[in-house]
Amino acid sequence: MAKILVVEDDKEINKLVSDFLISNGYEVVSLYDGLKATDTVKNDGIDLAILDLMLPYKNGDMVLSEIRKISNIPVIIVSAKETTQNKIDLLRLGADDYMTKPFDLEEVLARIESNLRRASYNPDAGNTLEYNGLCIDENNNVASLDGTELSLTAKEFAILQMLLKYPDKVFSKANLFESIWKEEYIAEDNALNVHVSNLRAKLKNISPDKDFIDTVWGIGYRLHKD
Repeated sequence: MAKILVVEDDKEINKLVSDFLISNGYEVVSLYDGLKATDTVKNDGIDLAILDLMLPYKNGDMVLSEIRKISNIPVIIVSAKETTQNKIDLLRLGADDYMTKPFDLEEVLARIESNLRRASYNPDAGNTLEYNGLCIDENNNVASLDGTELSLTAKEFAILQMLLKYPDKVFSKANLFESIWKEEYIAEDNALNVHVSNLRAKLKNISPDKDFIDTVWGIGYRLHKD
């Protein structure tokens, strides 16, 4: 069973979440501040992190940024704040999901299960997909561009994989979202756009003269065509 890192300074909430996850078969590591979170992810075989924003000594935004430099594990942010801009900012930093306090423990479990499924999403694994210097190894869930490995979140990897797997298909936003998130698409949800933007930025950072994702206005996205 997966190992979950719970980073929450409220000891009562931390224990409540940890005990609930343990009772559902998960292994749990609990931390009460952000100081050791990155090292724990790096060294303890963590599969998913639940990260509070308001932490002592080192806040959740900083921890999230550090985690994304070393790992693409799913990170679920927990916060008392509930603003669209805050969610977008955190998605751009690399968060995979966002929950607002107070939350229901069954929802926490559902979010964890959903994000772990996304992290292992790998349809018809076994092939190597290539396009214009971009390579996806489906066996090992590794993507590289011009020989440089890309540091992608699970959803960024899945988006890129879908586009390369079906290079002639124009994906509507709803189709792409529902294929990867396994949830109903809501037009006001900006998560897909943010992940595509992040993905484009990472690709441009390695190869600024190449294009890989076309926006088909009014429809969605497709693999770039010259």
